[in-house]
Amino acid sequence: MKKALLTYFLIFGFGLLAIAQDVFGDLRFDSYSEKELWETGQENPYLLFRAVQAEKSISDQIWNDLVAELDQKFDKKGTHLNVLRQVFQKSHQQLFKTYQQHSTFNEMLQEGKFDCVSASGALALLLDRYEFDYKVVETDYHVFIVVNFEGNEIILESTLPIGGMITTPSEVASYLEGYKADDSIQLKSLNRRLGAPKADLSDNSIFRQVNLRQLAGLQYYNDAISHFNEQNFGIAASQLTKALKLYDSDRIEGLKALAEEQGNLLANSK
Repeated sequence: MKKALLTYFLIFGFGLLAIAQDVFGDLRFDSYSEKELWETGQENPYLLFRAVQAEKSISDQIWNDLVAELDQKFDKKGTHLNVLRQVFQKSHQQLFKTYQQHSTFNEMLQEGKFDCVSASGALALLLDRYEFDYKVVETDYHVFIVVNFEGNEIILESTLPIGGMITTPSEVASYLEGYKADDSIQLKSLNRRLGAPKADLSDNSIFRQVNLRQLAGLQYYNDAISHFNEQNFGIAASQLTKALKLYDSDRIEGLKALAEEQGNLLANSK
């Protein structure tokens, strides 16, 4: 009976929200594509990155071609520094074409637009595949990757196609020092996106490791900020609800509360 009802709703186009709420409680999805990617993405982080702004049909061909090329190099060399370098360089050649703050993973696949969240997500997925020891680091307004290779730390700065793979120990130490967090400092702005490295290397409040699921949550957070800054507070709160499901973060929770408050104020002022 339930299956018949769902089929009925799908045919007439009225049941997407009901399906999403039935499966995932209070979550609201923009499209059936997003709901489907979200559901299957619980076991496959690649699909979670694909879920944000999933209303368009995006081909996976460019991703599959990149993986196929890197697989060949990995089969020959294994988890080797040359493979790590190829992961970084080939990603820039084939995926990361134009830096644009708040570019989604889908925009990266379709148009080559990327930011630190979408690009770090792509790099992390590849590093997982090729068995590198790495961590994704979230800071106040930026995300980057630290690879532990043969006892040495290597920085993968996705927004720099030239010089973004930092291997010299002194340069690695200097880079990390610039993002070192002070626990006594609070995040200055909840509605500022994670994007490029910041020029001001002072007053950092966040420096923490996140996994792929949490990084996908930060992509939803970035998307919510766009809606928040356009005063679409209901949509922002909806995106932040999904972000919180993936990443229970103070900054996401704080912006969600602010979006709901602003939404109520706006509604009451009319």
